[in-house]
Amino acid sequence: MIRFILIQNRAGKTRMAKWYIPLEAHEKQKLIEEVHALVTVRDARHTNFVEFRQYKIVYRRYAGLYFCICVDTFDNNLSYLEAIHNFVEVLNEHFQNVCELDLVFNFYKVYACVDEMFLAGEIRETSQMKVLQMLTHYGSLD
Repeated sequence: MIRFILIQNRAGKTRMAKWYIPLEAHEKQKLIEEVHALVTVRDARHTNFVEFRQYKIVYRRYAGLYFCICVDTFDNNLSYLEAIHNFVEVLNEHFQNVCELDLVFNFYKVYACVDEMFLAGEIRETSQMKVLQMLTHYGSLD
């Protein structure tokens, strides 16, 4: 099960945080800082999976952004790594070459994409075409 999803830049600024477990605000901030400190210092030669408390962080770096998913230790690492890649491809297609500013100024679209792809801490939709159709539909409602 997914515990939380974070998108952070190299400086540690959180661009998106989606929580699937109830936490106090100070605990969320502490987790954000710990995850950033953990993944940014890792060498590119290491795996994209790292033990974190009683969970596991699956992360991937794209340009200056770290896409992190915290999951249970017994979950399949590669399926979540693929989910991160799928999520980034959907964002890239939707924003026509996504960059950090797209995430900042269109955060509501990013959250809509997360809500389409992940539900209650599980992977909901893997079809990029279906997710893009729903995002286009949401855009037509404006």
